[in-house]
Amino acid sequence: MTGTLARLIRSSADRPTGGPEERCDLCSEPVAADHRHLYDTGREEALCACQACSLLFAEKEAGDGHYRLIRRRRLRLPPVETGPLGVPVGLAFFVPRADGTVSAHYPSPAGATRWEVDPAAWREAVARCNDLASVAPEVEALLVNTARELRHHWIVPVDDCYRLVALVRREWRGLSGGGRVWPAVEQFFTELTERP
Repeated sequence: MTGTLARLIRSSADRPTGGPEERCDLCSEPVAADHRHLYDTGREEALCACQACSLLFAEKEAGDGHYRLIRRRRLRLPPVETGPLGVPVGLAFFVPRADGTVSAHYPSPAGATRWEVDPAAWREAVARCNDLASVAPEVEALLVNTARELRHHWIVPVDDCYRLVALVRREWRGLSGGGRVWPAVEQFFTELTERP
């Protein structure tokens, strides 16, 4: 994980809110708090985008362009069996790539840990949950939380995944996370709402 989202994760964990104004990574214009992101396929990173740049690349959302607008769709799924995907923890997200590979990530106090998913295991997961076939490469992810009693399975924009990584990094205390991280994670999932 590099680029703008990595900086956002580090900065949200290290500084209080109300910091310097964020800017568009393409044209340097100020961006709103709820700004969109573009995925740079060449550098494999997400970039902050102002409204004008978001609109410029909106037509390329489903295309093969160098910059792809990160979707805003959120879809709650029935339980997805993630054990065969090699998930060592109950909180993880899976990002399909345009080349057919899938990278898995889990939030930690040091950021997101990444590994590659076995392609056959991902195909089996898609066969069991047809909605996974619609996950847009690089810009959407399967987000799973089975770490506590409540179970969550979502298709979300990758922005949401990195917001969760930032939250875990900011709230984690000690070796096991302390008393703040898991209530904050549950609150994060409680606030997710479906949107087309």
